[in-house]
Amino acid sequence: MAKVLVTGSAGFIGGYLVSELLDRGHEVVGVDNFSKYGPVTHSYDDHPRFRFVEGDARDGDLLTELLDGCDHLVAGAAMIGGISYFHAYAYDLLATNERIMAATCDAAIQAHRDGRLAKVTYLSSSMVYESTEHWPSREGDERRIPPPLSSYGFQKLAVEYYARAAWEQYQLPYTIVRPFNCVGVGEGRALGQAEVLSGNVKLAMSHVVPDLVQKIVKGQDPLHILGEGNQVRHYTYGGDLARGIALAIEHPAARNDDFNLSTAQSTTVLELAELIWHKIKGADVPFRYVSDEPFQYDVQKRVPDTTKAGEVLGFTATTSLDEMLDEVIPWVARAVAEGRL
Repeated sequence: MAKVLVTGSAGFIGGYLVSELLDRGHEVVGVDNFSKYGPVTHSYDDHPRFRFVEGDARDGDLLTELLDGCDHLVAGAAMIGGISYFHAYAYDLLATNERIMAATCDAAIQAHRDGRLAKVTYLSSSMVYESTEHWPSREGDERRIPPPLSSYGFQKLAVEYYARAAWEQYQLPYTIVRPFNCVGVGEGRALGQAEVLSGNVKLAMSHVVPDLVQKIVKGQDPLHILGEGNQVRHYTYGGDLARGIALAIEHPAARNDDFNLSTAQSTTVLELAELIWHKIKGADVPFRYVSDEPFQYDVQKRVPDTTKAGEVLGFTATTSLDEMLDEVIPWVARAVAEGRL
C-alpha cells in the first residue's frame, strides 16, 4: 500500500478522504491548520497508520519534510466555504489559495525529483464551470468557456493550470478531480468575522444542506431560500466523493487526466428545501417559503457529465439524497441543540 500526504485533512472532504484511504490500507499523513472550523476530532485520530500534523500548507519547508517517503500527495488544502464566502472573502480566497498552491507544487516538484513521490491529486471544484452556458459540463469545457467570474472559481481553475504546468515543465504527474456539492456530516460553524443572516437565522457560512436544516430545526417558518430556488445542483455524498478521489489516486489510467466526481441526479434548491422540510416537520405540514435576494455568484446550474469517471475509474456515486439527508438531519439537529450551529 502507499503512503499518502493529505493537505487540508481536517476539512469537510478531507475527513471523508482520510477515512477512505485508511480503509483501503494506505498509510496517511494529514496536515491542517484548523483555520476554518478550529480544532476538530475524528474517529481515526488514533489509527496506527495515521499521523496528523498541525501546520499551514503555505509552509513549503513543512510540506517538503512531510513528503519525505510519500508516494502520493493530495492537494486539498484551501480556504473554502459556501456561497457567502465568495463575497465575504473575495480577495483572501484568491491570495491565500494561490500561496497554498505555489508552496504545494514547489514541495511536490522537489519530492518527485529527489524522492519517491509518484503523483499529485489536485482537488479542484465544479466552480471552474461557473461561466458555462451549456450543460452537462464535460471535462475539457473549462478551457473552452469564459473563465469564472468569482475569485474562488477563478482560483480553482488556476489550480488546474498549476497541475498541468508542473507536468509540462517538471514532469510531475497529476490527476485533477472536481467534486460537486458535497453533502455529509462534520461541518461546524465557520470561523471568521463575517455574519450572514437568512431571515431570523444566522447561517453557518457553510453549504446549503446544513443551512436549510438548521433554519427548519430552529423553527423558521416560512423558510428563507436564496432566489426563486430554481438553482440546479448535484448533491453528492462525502463518502462517495472520497471513494472517487481514492480511485483517482490509485488508478493508473487517471495519470495526467481530470474527472468530474458527482452523482448524476439533478435537484433544484426548492426541491431540496421541500424534501428537508417534510423530513423534519412531517408530510402533513404545508411547505412555506419566501425568496431572499440571491448572491451575485449563485450559479444557476451546475450539471456535470459523469460518464468519464464511470468509464475510466469505474466510479459511480451510489448514495441517494434521501440517504444523505437521513444522516445529515440528525447530525445538524444535535449540533443546533448543543449550540454548535
